Amino acid sequence: MTGIAFVGTGFVADYYMTTLANYPELTLRGVWDHAPAQLDRFCAFYKVRRYNSLADVLADSDVEIIINLTTPESHFLVSKAAFEAGKHVYSEKPLAETYDEASALLALSRTYNRILASAPANALTPLHGAVDALIKTGAIGKPKLVYAQMEDGAVFRDAWRTWRSVSGAAWPGEHEFEIGCTLEHVVYAISWLVSLLGPVSSLTAYSALCFPDKGQSSPEPLGPDFSVAVLNFRNGAVCRLTTGLCAPKDRSLTIMGDAGTITVDDLWDYNSHARIERAGEARSLTQKVAGRLQRRFGLSLGHAARPGRPVDAARSSHPKLPGFPSQIDFAAGIAAVAAAINGGPMPFMSGGMVVHTTEVALAISNAGRNASPYTVFSQP
Repeated sequence: MTGIAFVGTGFVADYYMTTLANYPELTLRGVWDHAPAQLDRFCAFYKVRRYNSLADVLADSDVEIIINLTTPESHFLVSKAAFEAGKHVYSEKPLAETYDEASALLALSRTYNRILASAPANALTPLHGAVDALIKTGAIGKPKLVYAQMEDGAVFRDAWRTWRSVSGAAWPGEHEFEIGCTLEHVVYAISWLVSLLGPVSSLTAYSALCFPDKGQSSPEPLGPDFSVAVLNFRNGAVCRLTTGLCAPKDRSLTIMGDAGTITVDDLWDYNSHARIERAGEARSLTQKVAGRLQRRFGLSLGHAARPGRPVDAARSSHPKLPGFPSQIDFAAGIAAVAAAINGGPMPFMSGGMVVHTTEVALAISNAGRNASPYTVFSQP
């Protein structure tokens, strides 16, 4: 059993509580939050132990991993304190708000011989493993061009002020608008991209605030709600990556190789559909008929009309997942850290790799309207 503690009990903490049920080897020793009302709500709902301070959390010898679920501006200081107390760290994304802070955390983890890992865990799925195996075995040839979207729709036009987690926490809409959707969301795509294609060598990006009025009451400036980047991977692949809170929802990934194409429909969905289409492969009779019906009558027949064959991703279990739309096994990343502590492999999103993905996300989010080439410095 591996003892863990939550620091932060806001909206996202419910996602972790829901998915902890998938990992009986993890024991939640307790939680703490600097906001008393938030801490009271969470502890009353889940009947979990509360700590009186961050110092109390860090002093608990039964806690091996600190789960940093604070707001982004607190990620660095909380993770730093955890390392200095001899704890392993699993942090919500972004790992830090600057590349220097992310690098400093990596240095601390090495100084104290502790694991530094970060969300997201959306690539820890059987489907990701199946796609990775297809690429490695040359099923689509050499990957050449990739399209990735992390568009979440115009959520600011929805009733976001009424959104609540299962324990009653309010969705922190204003704060997410201030951080910007790119820094909040783009790493969901980057985690898949880098794990499948390897490190990014350089990029050119553009980011903008297109809708400054989102119904917020705070005078704080807002981060970008749209970004687009072209990523150059060390293996020669090129990716166009868009992130936003404006365009229609689309969280898909399309990897085009010189011998075929793989498409994943939703990078936020543990049970997402995916297809492989080999170059020159004829469509099935069902696909041909569905395509004709769709064109002739304006129907939307979805998967039936799409080219390719389903990617076979055998699922040995059916994990408990949060409700729509975040169909991600959030606690999978924590379990991966616990396995590494006990002699297993290091999680992919850890060490130098998580600094690398953080640098790429920051470069895109901070690009602004004057797009220019950016060389990625980190060496995962």
